[in-house]
Amino acid sequence: MDVHRAGEIAFEAYQYAYSLVTMDVTRRQATNVPNATAKPMKAPVNQFAHFRRYPEATAREVVRFNFDTLYSFAWLDVTEEPVVLSVPDSGGRYYLTPMLDMWSDVFAVPGTRTTGGVARDFAVVGPGWSQSLPDGIEVLRAPTPVTWVMGRTQCNGPGDYANVHAIQDDYRIVPLSQWGSDFVPPGDVDVDPAVDDVTAPLDQVNAMNGVELLAYFAELVKVHPPHPHDYPILERLKTIGLVVGESFDVDALTSEQRGVINDSAVAALQDMVGSVTDGSLGTWVGPWVTIEGGTYGTDYRRRAMVAMAGLGCNLPEDALYPGTATDADGGQLTGDRRYVLRFEAGQLPPADAFWSLTMYDEAGFQVPNPINRFAIGDRDALQFDVDGSLELYLQQESPGPGRESNWLPSPAGPFQPMLRIYSPKPEALRRGIALPPIQLTS
Repeated sequence: MDVHRAGEIAFEAYQYAYSLVTMDVTRRQATNVPNATAKPMKAPVNQFAHFRRYPEATAREVVRFNFDTLYSFAWLDVTEEPVVLSVPDSGGRYYLTPMLDMWSDVFAVPGTRTTGGVARDFAVVGPGWSQSLPDGIEVLRAPTPVTWVMGRTQCNGPGDYANVHAIQDDYRIVPLSQWGSDFVPPGDVDVDPAVDDVTAPLDQVNAMNGVELLAYFAELVKVHPPHPHDYPILERLKTIGLVVGESFDVDALTSEQRGVINDSAVAALQDMVGSVTDGSLGTWVGPWVTIEGGTYGTDYRRRAMVAMAGLGCNLPEDALYPGTATDADGGQLTGDRRYVLRFEAGQLPPADAFWSLTMYDEAGFQVPNPINRFAIGDRDALQFDVDGSLELYLQQESPGPGRESNWLPSPAGPFQPMLRIYSPKPEALRRGIALPPIQLTS
């Protein structure tokens, strides 16, 4: 065995396989409930799990939770038959329902930007399905038999919950054979006691050694076909015993081969973690870094890193997420100082839908504050200067009664604010986003 070449290919194999394994571990945990009300944010396959409110200030289940939308997640399995996904007429309210295949690539996004936010019915069908459909139902052909719907509906604060709930309740999933009936999803689905419902999916995947992850991957790829452009890497994987459609013969591996695969997996994961933490995954413009995802082509390393750093990333056409941890002089943003983010007249974040700035601590969590405000944006009652400019105040203490409308409270220690730009303007996608740096004031 050429140890060096085998190590290189095993390194590639780990990063190629990472997103598929991560998606499946996430799916198993998120759907391992008897019904859609047993546990918050979870539902059986082919049922929606609706997030009915923002997280509590002390919640730690989700990193960098958004305070702009309420989620409606569903894992669809069309192995036995297609399902009909119905999206509502939102009455002008922004929503999107990105759909990811099991490789974490977005393949469809019914919603405001794409389908005009009107009521539509889509038959989600598997790769080989080719039958006729009832009138009024359009086909969405999923690249894999299991897909993840990650619906997001605009929410303008807790006072808007009831309006959003009404729209969420109009998202529907019905087996094609039950279309036209008064279908009620089953409420007593069997759960699998072997599923780890406690350990975060990311921790489960990162705890696997290389041989374990590739063996898991080999079983998944029997069900979820690779993309057509994957043939070059599939040929390389054959040299370490990974063949599409076959189990990974772990028992046939020598101790040397096991060592090479496991060592390469450690190196591949370290490479991913390092690229995420040092910011090289994203595109920098000044102190702001933007990570784009949604589709990846043959950039398997970036796909793996996005799966690790933020599984379920939207297409850039739907949302961009610039973030920063430093001020205009390169100093770390920290709660013992006061800052201002100033947008000159006509230079607000380039959103066709809406934008917001969310405050997170160094670990990516919201922090309790005296006014219970975790994000601020264009749907708030902001005060503009007479020249049309806008200043947002990022600090622990109140900037004063006349300025509190523009105050985003910061935590005591280091913090990392993130902008969310929904439906960025086309010119922003073509030319990039130039955002002003955060200025230290005291």
